[in-house]
Amino acid sequence: MKLYNTLSRTKEEFVPINDNVVGLYTCGPTVYNYAHIGNLRTYIFEDILRRTLEYNKYDVNHVMNVTDVGHLTDDGNDGEDKMEKGAAREHKTVWELAEFYTQAFKDDIGSLNIRTPDTWCKATDHIQEQIDMVRQLENNGLTYQTSDGIYFDTSKFKSYGAMAKLDIEGLQEGSRVDMGEKKNATDFALWKFSPQDAQRQMEWESPWGKGFPGWHIECSAMSMKYLGDHFDIHCGGIDHIQVHHTNEIAQNEGVTGKPTVNVWMHGEFLLTNDERMGKSKGNFLTLESLKEKGYDPLTYRYFVLGGHYRSKLNFTFEALDGAVSALSKLRNQLMLWDEAAHQAGEQTTGAATEIDTKAIGEFMAAMNDDLDTPKALAVVWDMARSNMEPGKKLATIFEMDLVLGLQLQAWYQERDREQANIPPQIIELLEKRQAARDAKQWDEADTYRNEITGQGYSIEDTPDGTRVKKQ
Repeated sequence: MKLYNTLSRTKEEFVPINDNVVGLYTCGPTVYNYAHIGNLRTYIFEDILRRTLEYNKYDVNHVMNVTDVGHLTDDGNDGEDKMEKGAAREHKTVWELAEFYTQAFKDDIGSLNIRTPDTWCKATDHIQEQIDMVRQLENNGLTYQTSDGIYFDTSKFKSYGAMAKLDIEGLQEGSRVDMGEKKNATDFALWKFSPQDAQRQMEWESPWGKGFPGWHIECSAMSMKYLGDHFDIHCGGIDHIQVHHTNEIAQNEGVTGKPTVNVWMHGEFLLTNDERMGKSKGNFLTLESLKEKGYDPLTYRYFVLGGHYRSKLNFTFEALDGAVSALSKLRNQLMLWDEAAHQAGEQTTGAATEIDTKAIGEFMAAMNDDLDTPKALAVVWDMARSNMEPGKKLATIFEMDLVLGLQLQAWYQERDREQANIPPQIIELLEKRQAARDAKQWDEADTYRNEITGQGYSIEDTPDGTRVKKQ
């Protein structure tokens, strides 16, 4: 299995630290608003990574944080705390806001069939661990104090910015006039003091005075608490490279004196109208907004799988409609294979039917090549168009879906048997109608619909696929 390591800028053979056990940390949501579908693209990529590791017989220990304090509006050291700002916007307490949007996030990943982490860890539940880590950095001579907080002195960490390939000298020159009390442009807050002229809802006593942790320290403290000071993989969005993950590396190694993460992986942006989707830009869509328009969340998952996680992906509703059509066609194929297998006397329970090892091998070769989901989907469709026995197709696609996570077997098992047991001539007309719809030949598709209804069958096109029943 090869994975692209952002730190080395190369695809590397993945070798776990401890036999077949993999420690995986994924940066979670800041729960001041709904996650947008660009955020959710990253969580789908991380879910595919986990499923691929598990299919390769690795035991994955997955940890995800929930940021409910300390993430400032500029992602650095200035501006308002996003949680405090969100609470004021919605006339809620910060605690109420965090609980509401944490549950909304969990609902979203459930709708997308993203497996939940083994450990959820909230920043506010780990304040002492963060204070302890800042103390360690202080004892190691890597911090200094200003009027507004405790800062990490990046000039004392010689490899600072290596992963992001930052031009430190250029940054220093460009930022000299507005560094405030910072010694270096790249220095960042570990602990912020509470403002003198305002009451914060979230603040704690510390050795340096009342305040709250910086955003970056939580991931360092919690990842090492649950995975140890040397673990396998750390994931996040590509926007985390330059600041958040660069600062994590400085904190981690500032405490341990050695690298703590073997492989850093990052998902690319989702674009809309060729611009990055983001809350600050006001051009974001939520999963709930797609559901309100009648889209099955799993069609968005299928859409995401059509692009490599390290490539930008442009979202349009036309492209999403293409994913709807493709997933609907794939689901309908399950029922057609089921009927054909029954007529041939084959078993169709999936587990009782032999899978095609050649197809699985090609599929996993794609997945093990840095999670090449577009190529893996191509293998799926090559198999679908092949002359393979229909029962074997069912078993093989269900096996592939253990990695893809499209819930194909669950969908198949939920279908009414009346829909599956339809005559061969109706099946043939359905296939022709679907082909016409895929080609946007709507008049021809209507002709096939009329033939089907004329023979006493009703057709219902749903987000879950086409359903056919005897009238």
